[in-house]
Amino acid sequence: MIDRGDLWLVVIGLGLGSFCLRFLFLGLVGDRPLPAWLTRHLRYTAVAMMPALVAPLVVWPAATGGQTDPVRMIAAAVTLGVGLFSKNVILAILSGAAALVAGGYLLG
Repeated sequence: MIDRGDLWLVVIGLGLGSFCLRFLFLGLVGDRPLPAWLTRHLRYTAVAMMPALVAPLVVWPAATGGQTDPVRMIAAAVTLGVGLFSKNVILAILSGAAALVAGGYLLG
């Protein structure tokens, strides 16, 4: 376990770091227009974050002890394929969930 003092030091440090990052964009740069090249790159931040959060859960799931699971890989491939083909997020999520359940049932 972590020492209480170390824990609070980490919590306060992370809080200050988060505040400083937000203040930089909202307080210091918020009233000025951003350069076009930076605005173009910031558009892709949300799109890049979702795969970065999901990919480790698909490739090394905690439910299998970090071992690659073919059912999850198939469900991810189905979700990606349906999403690219249909351009419908809800349909992609539902088809991926159905593939996960069906793959778990069939491949056990």
